[in-house]
Amino acid sequence: MERVAVTPAAAELIRSLRGTHGPLMFHQSGGCCDGSSPMCYLEGEFRTGSSDVLLASLRVDGVDEPVTFWMSRSQFELWRHTHLTVDVVPGRGSGFSLEAPEGVRFLIRSRLLTPEELTALE
Repeated sequence: MERVAVTPAAAELIRSLRGTHGPLMFHQSGGCCDGSSPMCYLEGEFRTGSSDVLLASLRVDGVDEPVTFWMSRSQFELWRHTHLTVDVVPGRGSGFSLEAPEGVRFLIRSRLLTPEELTALE
């Protein structure tokens, strides 16, 4: 059981961005507006620290290395009982996220974890 998954559309965009930019990472801050969406950066471009939690090292077909998915610790405390799915929709997200010029944006779809899933993750 993984805590984070990607839709086929998100995987396609990740492959494209990886081909253009190099290894990638996601960070979800939990802030308002664009901060509530997952932001895609070059791996290591966003500095993570003790206030962040590594939720997943995503394996995406066609991408050689895992794509790390980080979340601010304060946001994780609120979302620790959820399964997250990275998806992509039309529209413009943050200018800091790599997909911004593509006319699409990443977003998170979530569902509550079952008690069994939660136990398996903790």
